[in-house]
Amino acid sequence: MNLDLSFYNWDMFSSYVIRGLWFSLQLTVIATIGGVVFGTILALMRLSGNKWLAVPATSYVNVMRSIPLVMVILWFFLLIPMIIGQSIGAEYSAYITFIAFEAAYFSEIMRAGIQSIPRGQVFAGQALGMTYSQNMRIVILPQALRNMLPVLLTQSIILFQDTSLVYAIGAYDLFKGLDLAGKNYGRPVEAYLMAAVIYFFICFVLSFIVKRLQKKIAIVR
Repeated sequence: MNLDLSFYNWDMFSSYVIRGLWFSLQLTVIATIGGVVFGTILALMRLSGNKWLAVPATSYVNVMRSIPLVMVILWFFLLIPMIIGQSIGAEYSAYITFIAFEAAYFSEIMRAGIQSIPRGQVFAGQALGMTYSQNMRIVILPQALRNMLPVLLTQSIILFQDTSLVYAIGAYDLFKGLDLAGKNYGRPVEAYLMAAVIYFFICFVLSFIVKRLQKKIAIVR
């Protein structure tokens, strides 16, 4: 089958791709920020030594990591409207489910980062009279975030790839836009090829940035 290169034009790109690409990038950023925030809270709960905090946090992380993301998206999109009696929309469902799901993975990253800090740093903070929260906020977390930054960015790249799953609930992401373009223009092969190229290009560039960042952090150490 010959490719129709006329499919790749500005009108198609502006009409179908830009809106979907913007939503995919927006979802990635929001889910990353929300996932890191809630993931850090979960990590601190697991490391607190209090079973009333550690057990629920551990259970949440284990359950989320055991369920495919697409199932979480579908369950939330289909079940929540039945519970509250109204639809919350595909886009908001995507934001909430991605934050809730990614928090479990970011939690494990943050927990590993916190545990990578030498115990002497913790004891030094305690010797200065810092409380647990002050010690974490001022001494431990800044170092852990720096150590885990490449891993956090790598997880964000995976998150961006996973945004294509919101197609299952009809959210208008990059894949959905190109799928519609392929159907409307009658050129599905060209549309899916373009989707693959865009995903590859963005992920390749971000991966290159992560590698450079890893080298820079290694030099600082």
